[in-house]
Amino acid sequence: MRTIRYREIAEDLRRRTESGEFGAGRLLPSEADLSAAYGASRVTVRRALELLRDEGLLDARQGLGWFVAVDLLRQSLGVLETIEHQLAESGRVPERRVLEFAFVPADPRVRAILGVENVLRVRRLNLADGEPFALVTVWCPADLAADLSRSDVAGATFYELIPVALGGATQTIGASAASAGDARLLEIPPGSPVLRCERVTTDTRGRPVLYSLHLFPAHRTEFVVDLPRAEQSIAPTGLRLVEGR
Repeated sequence: MRTIRYREIAEDLRRRTESGEFGAGRLLPSEADLSAAYGASRVTVRRALELLRDEGLLDARQGLGWFVAVDLLRQSLGVLETIEHQLAESGRVPERRVLEFAFVPADPRVRAILGVENVLRVRRLNLADGEPFALVTVWCPADLAADLSRSDVAGATFYELIPVALGGATQTIGASAASAGDARLLEIPPGSPVLRCERVTTDTRGRPVLYSLHLFPAHRTEFVVDLPRAEQSIAPTGLRLVEGR
């Protein structure tokens, strides 16, 4: 009877997933919640989930839970590109929702990076095929953003909007845990692992013109670095160990 039971649960979860109730990359209810909903033990529920994982329909991450399996968006760190461009190249449909648009005094960190007193701060949610993919905050010197509107940043990237030629960027990537507010927007449990990326973009003269913070749910993206062979080193250029942070 137990064998039939876990297969029945698996079949119902498969149906709900294929009907779109649980979209690609979307988290499922916790094992405890599923156990209560189906009136079955957690052992039985886990067997059903593991069966669907073996079929390639579901996947799991420690600290996150079970989710509908999705092809990870691979972001190359070898070139300066926007999230939207890489999403489109991978066949996903990009979308952005502007959550905040405000000209504000720069906080100490932003002031130290951009060297200005006033900035435009934009916070947005990026989606891939309708699912939250990244939470992004961008700071731009107020003089470069003076003519921009909320509709401008909703329809195009800063790389397309600011009136300067871009030279390059430095990106720092680390691991973090989602706050309650960020988790709500990204539709993941509070404390879930996220990739935290800070990027400083400069113009052709080396002046910082954009500072951005990107939060990616760890189960939906990965970063790829090309490592050319170096005769005297076994580490990629720019790789450093950060201590005490």
